[in-house]
Amino acid sequence: MSRPRREPEIVFTRHAESKFGILAQHGFIVSEAQVVDTLLKPDTVFPAVKGRHIAQRRISEHHVLRVVYREEGETLVVVTFYPGRRKYYEGSV
Repeated sequence: MSRPRREPEIVFTRHAESKFGILAQHGFIVSEAQVVDTLLKPDTVFPAVKGRHIAQRRISEHHVLRVVYREEGETLVVVTFYPGRRKYYEGSV
């Protein structure tokens, strides 16, 4: 019998925490649940600089959410996140 897989702990840096307010000021609301969903169930993951990764997931007809994170043991540390237009990150939509 296999063990159930434990969800990793997810920690937000101060910068990542501040992004919620910054994006809201620009009229783009992103919830913590959307960031966590993107990390745990990404459409795709890309390698990034300094050993980081970018998890990407569709959040609307025209946008994806991109989450930059690093792994520290079994913990995922969210460095930053940002919405992007699908046409730029998924090719032609």
